[in-house]
Amino acid sequence: MNSDTTLGRLKRVELRDIWLSEAVDFTPWLAREDNLALLGETLGIDLELEAQEKPVGPFRADILCKDVGTDSWVLVENQLERTDHCHLGQLLTYASGLEAVTIVWIAARFTEEHRSTLDWLNKITDGSFRFFGLEVELWRIGDSPAAPKFNIVSKPNNWSKSVAHAARAIDEAELSDTRRVQLEYWTHLHAVLNQKKGRISGSRKPQAQSWMGYSIGRTGFHLGAVMIRPKRQIRVELYISGDQAKVLLAQLHEQADVIHQDLGYPLVWEELPDRRDARVAIYLQDLDPEDEHDWPRQHEWLANKLNDLHRVFSGRVRALASAG
Repeated sequence: MNSDTTLGRLKRVELRDIWLSEAVDFTPWLAREDNLALLGETLGIDLELEAQEKPVGPFRADILCKDVGTDSWVLVENQLERTDHCHLGQLLTYASGLEAVTIVWIAARFTEEHRSTLDWLNKITDGSFRFFGLEVELWRIGDSPAAPKFNIVSKPNNWSKSVAHAARAIDEAELSDTRRVQLEYWTHLHAVLNQKKGRISGSRKPQAQSWMGYSIGRTGFHLGAVMIRPKRQIRVELYISGDQAKVLLAQLHEQADVIHQDLGYPLVWEELPDRRDARVAIYLQDLDPEDEHDWPRQHEWLANKLNDLHRVFSGRVRALASAG
């Protein structure tokens, strides 16, 4: 490095300088998809927003999410001050009201007694309850915008070990030739997604399986990229799961003409009568997903279609009325 190079200085920013109110400023900021992704990266959990200010027993949870990987609840409680007994009591009430839940307590500063309490709760509860304590900070360099940073001060027992083990599991497992190809296939797709810098990123860890799923911002919906080797196809889909899937598909189908016009190409609307779920898809036919020479074409197509479907469906999916 050149000795004359001038480096910036990190400067701490007071939380209240940016967020005046927890309910009006901080909670809506955190509930945004990109900020939940930042929180999820810190926790090692893929988060999907379910509700803000959600009643749970006698209290209202700041943010209620789903863990996409396990479909279990993740409840987030925020403070822009140091932790207090009132919020601790609320967290215990939330835990008692939900059968399986991850509790995330975010504060400007944790007292030692509250950090120790979370450690104790993680020690005495089984795996269906997990407690995280996070301190939030804001920093800037010079006149740059303030940047958030989450620091974990308490986490479930062996959490780091279990996350690291899960991340290494595929790499260390004995993979069949087919699974090795699948892993490489999605690895290359994610590199293309990152190059495009679209709404779908390649930050998710590729899996040795025939499909990859990506969040679209609502529980019960996800975008998928699928390779179907026996039929010589690849597919991009909006997948709808759950008991309401058929009704929700019908609501979206009412907008089919506008969606097709927006995309510039038609989609296949599949009710999947033999299943509970439903999907909207587009296919690329007559190809071999194992032909590495054709991967650039296939991955370009998949990346474009994933971002296209996110663009036309993300807002519409969130606006759907519940079918229940």
